[in-house]
Amino acid sequence: MNRLTLYSQLKNKMIIIISLYLVATALLYIYQRALLYFPTENTNHTYNTNNFSNDNETIEVLTFNTGMSKALIYFGGNGEAVAYNLLDSDFTQLFSEYTVYLLSYRGYGGSSGSPSEHGIFSDALMLYERVSVNHKTISLMGRSLGSGVAIYLASLKNVEKIALITPYDSIQSVAQNKFKIFPMPFLLKDKYDSISRVSNVKAKTLAVIAENDDVITNKHSTRLVNKFPTTQIKSITIKNTNHSTVSEADEYYNTLKQFFSD
Repeated sequence: MNRLTLYSQLKNKMIIIISLYLVATALLYIYQRALLYFPTENTNHTYNTNNFSNDNETIEVLTFNTGMSKALIYFGGNGEAVAYNLLDSDFTQLFSEYTVYLLSYRGYGGSSGSPSEHGIFSDALMLYERVSVNHKTISLMGRSLGSGVAIYLASLKNVEKIALITPYDSIQSVAQNKFKIFPMPFLLKDKYDSISRVSNVKAKTLAVIAENDDVITNKHSTRLVNKFPTTQIKSITIKNTNHSTVSEADEYYNTLKQFFSD
């Protein structure tokens, strides 16, 4: 095989590799929200529901324990049906002193539209404004994806306490760790850059980390925690749990109970 033939073959292979890479990059860009959001179907339930309109979308908010002076707004994970929290007696007992508002993201539950960072943040702000009229204090709880929503809201509004369950520094950082060969800063539409907002969060904060979390690895949670002043945040790692099972541990509810009771 002469040099010209070898060069031609190498060139053809490089063209194929680059073409495949560009196609993969294009597909990742086009379908990125399908990889980030997993909307849950609307389910029949008997819980109190207060819908509101925002950006021509109908947003569903489930409400528990109405009439309390303190409020808690809950933001769930990217594949979470928030209504199921109300089936958990530990959850409802934990917040017996709070009126709890559980936001169904756009496209989730009974909310219309499609999820996006801009839309979810807009709905969170709208919900806060509505809730603040009826309560003396507002606290927040965000799980996984919802931790970024909670931090965003707490960076802009007066919040008493904020609990972050399996939180992350940014979705961009998490995505870059999973898709190492792709330029995620240039591809991502929804970055949920929590770590850049920490300096504007003044609320007392709790972070709950799962020891064996393979969705949001501990380094992403630790980076976020370390950005907070040590006097402002308490962080616990629950051993022998993962991203899904962390809320099944007794330590999970005991820690939350102590945090929201202090």
